Amino acid sequence: MPKAKLQAATIGGSADEIEAAFYEALRTGDIERLMACWADEEDIVCVHPGGPRLLGGDSIRNSFDTMFANGVIAAYPEHVRKVETITSAMHNLVERIELHTPEGDAVAYVVATNVYMRTPQGWRMVAHHASPGTQQEMLAHIESLPSVLH
Repeated sequence: MPKAKLQAATIGGSADEIEAAFYEALRTGDIERLMACWADEEDIVCVHPGGPRLLGGDSIRNSFDTMFANGVIAAYPEHVRKVETITSAMHNLVERIELHTPEGDAVAYVVATNVYMRTPQGWRMVAHHASPGTQQEMLAHIESLPSVLH
């Protein structure tokens, strides 16, 4: 068993745990841990905001390798909505992306859908589809903040 898949087998026993490991891997730039979250299937799919459909582990890995060459991705899942069955789970969420730019710190929002399946190795991601967020996601985030600051 390849190292990444062996490591993935120890991540956890739920779609929630795989999702947490996926976002932690994005924030730390750990390509092995990130790829360990994915199912070992040729038909896995990933769509980055504004990007093409990527099929299979090799093309997905290459896309994240390219992103990590520019730094880690400070993505935090928020407003998660779930549909779960015994063998599959779909999580729709808003990713809050913290950006450090020459003009200062900023926040961007991405709408994502993550699909997980129960495999012989445990729960694994089979699809990640992300789209640019809209002003509505930003306003929803602001409205969810507490009105009292102390």
